[in-house]
Amino acid sequence: MTVTAAGVAHTDPVQDALAREVDGVLWTLCGGTATGKHEYAAELHPERQRTAMELLCAGCKKPAARNAQGVLWLLPLLDDTACSWSWCPRLREGHVKLRVREAEPIGVRGTLYPRPGIVGSPDLDALVRYDSPDLPFVVAREAVRELRRTTVVAFAAAVP
Repeated sequence: MTVTAAGVAHTDPVQDALAREVDGVLWTLCGGTATGKHEYAAELHPERQRTAMELLCAGCKKPAARNAQGVLWLLPLLDDTACSWSWCPRLREGHVKLRVREAEPIGVRGTLYPRPGIVGSPDLDALVRYDSPDLPFVVAREAVRELRRTTVVAFAAAVP
């Protein structure tokens, strides 16, 4: 990685291009081939998380359930990560079902690097909006949507 006045970039131009091919934002690259069954983890693979943010299930990649009240979201209680209940042990600890009419993509969460000449450490968990001048200095690992016009459908208590 290198940080210039223009932003953060991979030193290898091929890797840099691959990491930006989705939306122009520099994304975390993960090597290897996915194997085994889909499982949700606290740190969801960046590609799988982006899939979920396209309103597809992070586990099966099918379209999110939609009706007149909006798109179905399953969120762990006191957490901000959407995933499929059957694959998410954290949802067994309690979750909320929401119907969301508006879910605008607003930015990314990732590592924000200081600009050249600025003393400081990278912010490892920064939320950077798409309209922020900081966007060129972030390596994204999660897409972020703002949920609006929501209806709570149900709360589910922890499953023993």
